[in-house]
Amino acid sequence: MDTAMVVDLGRQALWMTMIVSAPMLMVGLLVGVIIGVFQAATSINEQTLSFIPKLLSLGLTASVFGGWMINTLVDYTKVLYGRIPGLFG
Repeated sequence: MDTAMVVDLGRQALWMTMIVSAPMLMVGLLVGVIIGVFQAATSINEQTLSFIPKLLSLGLTASVFGGWMINTLVDYTKVLYGRIPGLFG
């Protein structure tokens, strides 16, 4: 196994992590910005106000995108396991 192959495996792992985590991160960011704008506009400085909407939206996102996320990770793992024989010889 040479250096280029290790770098390629690391790059693929990071790319898969980015793809799978993107829906949850984007929804969390969007809800956080909307709640932050609402808090700034109404001068409500309650720290816990943003927690419940974020929790509910992330739960909904996990229920909508969860199947896709798991299927994507399973497919990646199958490809990775399929590459094992070629890694060492």
